[in-house]
Amino acid sequence: MNARTKLMSFGAYTKALALFDFVVADVALLSRHRECSQLAAQQLASADSIASNIEEGYGRGSKKEYCQFLVIARGSAQETAGRYLRLRHWLPAALPETRIALCDEIIGILTASILKLRSQLASTK
Repeated sequence: MNARTKLMSFGAYTKALALFDFVVADVALLSRHRECSQLAAQQLASADSIASNIEEGYGRGSKKEYCQFLVIARGSAQETAGRYLRLRHWLPAALPETRIALCDEIIGILTASILKLRSQLASTK
């Protein structure tokens, strides 16, 4: 199994890719509200940051660095969820809740992965 296939089997990563696709669609909905342009750009960036930090950390080849990048990805998922809460004023009623739930799933997987990696790192000392 090559590195790309292994990465694609990581649930947080595949969910992060799906979340990014949703954010792209949601930003299109926000484009008719001029006052949301900066929020929309930040939402796109934070959603992209989730997947890109998982990719970068995985590519480093070090458990310690991978763990650090997963922590950053988790922070970006928190940021994305929080911004969806604030964007609820301009999005269809149920949409922010479903996106926040997906962010929470990603955060849960990342948290479990971080704890596992930290445990593995501690046991090798």
